[in-house]
Amino acid sequence: MKHRTFIGFIGPSLFLMALFIAGPLFSVFWQSLHVTQPIYIQVETEVCTPGFLSQKCTTEIQTQPQMGPDGKIITETKFAGFESYRSLLKPELFLKHFSQQEWSELNNINFYKALRFTLTFTLITLPIVLILGLLIALSVNQALQSLRGPIIFISLLPFVITPVIGALSIRWLFVGDGILTTLFEWLLERDISMFAQGWTIEILMLGYRVWHVAPFAFIVFYAGLQTVSRDTLESAIVDGATRWQRLRLVILPHLSPLILFVSIIHLMDSYRVFEEVIGFRSEAHVISLQWLTYDLLIPDDTGNRLISRASASSMLTMIGIILLLIFPLRRSWREHKLLKRG
Repeated sequence: MKHRTFIGFIGPSLFLMALFIAGPLFSVFWQSLHVTQPIYIQVETEVCTPGFLSQKCTTEIQTQPQMGPDGKIITETKFAGFESYRSLLKPELFLKHFSQQEWSELNNINFYKALRFTLTFTLITLPIVLILGLLIALSVNQALQSLRGPIIFISLLPFVITPVIGALSIRWLFVGDGILTTLFEWLLERDISMFAQGWTIEILMLGYRVWHVAPFAFIVFYAGLQTVSRDTLESAIVDGATRWQRLRLVILPHLSPLILFVSIIHLMDSYRVFEEVIGFRSEAHVISLQWLTYDLLIPDDTGNRLISRASASSMLTMIGIILLLIFPLRRSWREHKLLKRG
């Protein structure tokens, strides 16, 4: 293929990637290195209080943000280097608490509190989603042909529901006098409050994510099972291979690229967990890195937003995703090289 033809094919894609990926990414990194603050001026004001015969007036000097001709606060942007990252990571406190193994103190720092939950949420749900999706796919693949359609339709319903709506629905089942809370209280004959402590909220959030994402893994694995060589399976049966041996030696190697694909998608999606925190209203007990970025962008009482810290949080979240993807991507690259050699 000629160079001009090749550039003509990939040129539009490269342009769009630079415009919608590289450009915003560089902008976020640039904002994380700069701090935008209002310009404050000192104003002399006279405060008077009513007296018996005459008013008593005093002069006070107050600090107020400077207003522009359009009535908006005038701001200035200064280069701050990695100060926003330092404010988030708090390296001195981290080293102090880590060296003394004071894990509860680390949980008081918002970034490490969010990082702990995000990693726990991602790494616990990943194997459960893979195993559950594979089990459902194997079960449906063995079902009668007439039953597969309805089973697939019902199994995909959790994945179709909007994440926030699904999280709110689960919360309504367990919060206060929810249906399931009332049922458990009647069965156990004791009061239950699933949203009064962090670990119960985390269990609900983990369960919801598995319930919501497992259908995606199931449909991918089910599609892969339709391409398994029947001759290979029949040969294994003739050779006396058990069902577990056929799964381990024939089916799983065949599905390994799909398992890797689902793992990559799940890692990227779960590390950006946000809907569960909003839907379960768990901010008082459980927060995620994505929610931390959102919280930093909310204006405070004076209308200011910590854009530089929010940008730094976004960059740290992206770095975390890259680190999580190194292992599966390296494995995928190795398999690609082996196939190319073969």
